[in-house]
Amino acid sequence: MYKVDLPVDNSAALAVERRRAAEAERKSRIFNARNRVIGLDLQSLDRQVAEKKQREDVQKECQTAYDALRVANDQMLESSQHEEKKRRRELMQDLVRYRATCQRPEDSRDADLTCDRQGALALNLAIPESQLGPASMQVFQGEDLGEKERKRAQKEETERQLRAQKEDTEKLRHWQKHQEVLQDKYMVQEDLRSAHLQALDEEARKAERLALTNFNLFLAQERAAKERSEHEKDVGMSMTEVHHMVTSDLLTERPEASEGPAGLVLTDRWRGMTAEQRSAILREQERQRLEKEKQRELELQTEREWDQERLEQARALQEQERRARELDRRRRLEMDKYNQQLAQEQRQHQQYLDKQLYTNQPSARYFTQFNTSSR
Repeated sequence: MYKVDLPVDNSAALAVERRRAAEAERKSRIFNARNRVIGLDLQSLDRQVAEKKQREDVQKECQTAYDALRVANDQMLESSQHEEKKRRRELMQDLVRYRATCQRPEDSRDADLTCDRQGALALNLAIPESQLGPASMQVFQGEDLGEKERKRAQKEETERQLRAQKEDTEKLRHWQKHQEVLQDKYMVQEDLRSAHLQALDEEARKAERLALTNFNLFLAQERAAKERSEHEKDVGMSMTEVHHMVTSDLLTERPEASEGPAGLVLTDRWRGMTAEQRSAILREQERQRLEKEKQRELELQTEREWDQERLEQARALQEQERRARELDRRRRLEMDKYNQQLAQEQRQHQQYLDKQLYTNQPSARYFTQFNTSSR
C-alpha cells in the first residue's frame, strides 16, 4: 500500500573496489625495481607516516562531528517517523470506523446484484437456480464492481500522502529555518566575542607600546648622561696625557732616560743605538751567516745521498714491475687458453641443449602468464 524507497546496499561493490585498489598498490610496490633494488627512503616514509597520522586525526575529528550531526539527524528523523506512523495509524482507524458505519456492503444500491459478494446480504430466491435462464444472470466475469470505491480510496490515499509530504516539508523547512536562526545567533555571538577580544588586545598593545616608549625614553636619558660623563672623563684624561707628554723625558730627549737598573734599556725612552752596539750586531750577523752556509752545505750533501738512494730504489722497483708484468702476461695467456676451453665446452653444451634436449621452444604466450599478479 505504501511505497518505501529502500537504500541500495553498495558494501559488496565497495569491498571489491577496495580489494582492487589494494592489489594495484601491491603490484606497483612489488614490480618497482628501484625500491626492490635500492631500498626505501626512511625520511620520506617517516614524513608520510606523520602526515598520514595528522590526516587521520583530522578525519577522526571530522568523523566525530559527522557522527554527532548524524545522531541528531537520526533522532529527528526517528521522531518524525514516529509521528508519521502515529498519524497514519489514526487515519487508518478513522477510515475503518467510517467504512464500518457509513459504507457497509448491505447498504449499497447494488447489494441485490452482488448477492453473496463483498459482504452483501444473500437473496433468498424462490426459483431454483437450475431453472433460471441466461436473462437471470446478474454477475459476469471481468466486471469491476468496486471500481468507484477503489478509485475513491486511491484518491483519499493520494490526498493523505500529499498532505503528509506537505507537512513533512513544512516541518523540515521550519527546522532548517530554526537551525539558520541558531547559526546566525551563534555567528553574531562569535563576532561580538571576537570584537571584544580584539578591543582588549588593542588596549593591551597600546599599554605595552606606552610602557616601551617610557622605558626607551628613560634608557635614552640614562645613555645621554653616561655619554656626557664619559666625554668629560676622556677630555680630562686627554689633557693629563698631553701635559705628561710635554713634561716627560721622551720629548726632552735625555740619553740618561733610557738607562734602567742593572744595565737594562727602557724601550719607551730609548732614542737609538751607539756605534759599539751597531758593530757588535754586525759581528753577530756575520757569525750567523757562516753557520747558515755550513748548515746549507750539510743539507745539500744529505740531499744528494738521499737522491742516490731513491734512484737505486726506483731501479729496483722498475725491475720488480717488469717481472710482475711478465708474470701477469703469462698468467693472462694461461687464463685465455682456459677461457677458450670453457667457451668451447659451453658452446658444445648449448648446442646439446638447443638441438637435442630442448627441442620444444616456449612461445611468447608462455612468458606472459608471469608477473600478472602480486600473489
